Amino acid sequence: MSPGKALNTSKPRLGIVGGGQLARMTALSAAPLDCEVVALERSADCPAANVTAECVTGDWNSLGPLRELAARVDVVTLENEFVDAGLLAQLEQDGKLVLPSSKTLALVQDKFIQKQTLANAGLPVPAMRAVATRAELEAATRDLGLPLVLKTRRNGYDGKGNYTVRHARDIAEAWKLLGGDKGNLLFVEAFCPFERELAIIITRGRDGSSVAYPVVETVQRNHICHIVRAPAPAPTAITERAASLAQRAVAAVEAVGSFGVEMFLAGNGDIFINELAPRVHNSGHYTIEACECSQFENHVRAVLGWPLGSTRMLTPAAVMVNLLGHAAGAGNPEGLQRALAIAGAHVHAYGKAQSVAGRKMGHVTVLGNSVAEAEAAALQCAGEIRFGNPS
Repeated sequence: MSPGKALNTSKPRLGIVGGGQLARMTALSAAPLDCEVVALERSADCPAANVTAECVTGDWNSLGPLRELAARVDVVTLENEFVDAGLLAQLEQDGKLVLPSSKTLALVQDKFIQKQTLANAGLPVPAMRAVATRAELEAATRDLGLPLVLKTRRNGYDGKGNYTVRHARDIAEAWKLLGGDKGNLLFVEAFCPFERELAIIITRGRDGSSVAYPVVETVQRNHICHIVRAPAPAPTAITERAASLAQRAVAAVEAVGSFGVEMFLAGNGDIFINELAPRVHNSGHYTIEACECSQFENHVRAVLGWPLGSTRMLTPAAVMVNLLGHAAGAGNPEGLQRALAIAGAHVHAYGKAQSVAGRKMGHVTVLGNSVAEAEAAALQCAGEIRFGNPS
């Protein structure tokens, strides 16, 4: 099937590799479009299970379950970047349509290759180099200076797989913790002394057209996104440049679907691209209530070859706060009724069976006339909800 042609089926079926909260929210957005979703996940009680037409249980890093998923749907898409691109390439060789493609995923999931691709496209990224030995890491600290960020090239997220080397005495620990002594592929980046972190969702269609959502500011806590402020409190010249860079970045990897683009804003106004996520992204959850067409609906539209929807905000401001597990325990939210009593609060619980401290269990979005107003209400709402039974 040509990536440029729309599907002809009366009720398209979309397969999602992964059954977590991103698959859940994508399935919920697909339903009003009369599109059925089939998810593939290792566990039958995954968050997407009760909102999809089917849930295939199996390892999404094995070809058999991937082929079973692909046989049931018209298009295969992703909710995470950890599935092996080579396996997706085999689905494509079988004649299955995979979007984003295996080529795109191969460019993105190895973060060093991702940064090389962006740099080759003339996009601003921190100085970097691959390091295959501890001696090469030591040389990089001399050449690029300290502090320096050591990163795993694959499978890192929410701060996992990163180590900020601040002193020469940190080198041995960093190398060991990230598995350099076990052959893990690593690279280093020059530390970026940013003023704030920005992010944006870009949705790119099968025909190469794209739409950009508002640039947002993200606030991290313990390397996990805590707050998203939309729109970002930054000058228009900055946000327009950030959006332009992000659109060029997703085009450079031939993206199809909604992609998250994370950026650093330096004190002098320079913008550096930190990372691409080849999927719907945490920084775009606010779009469910705040925009005419959410990142999830636009992702469905893009991979099916349908016209992309408007990204216009319906409100002057919106703030999203992530809800994390407080401790190990049941996955149901405590304090939900108190949270819902707060005017304008939109609560999303992800339906995870078990809470773990620091695990993303849901999020809250509040719309308002200003970011400050929305943030105050969102933090109040989030403060009423707990997952797990803290000691």
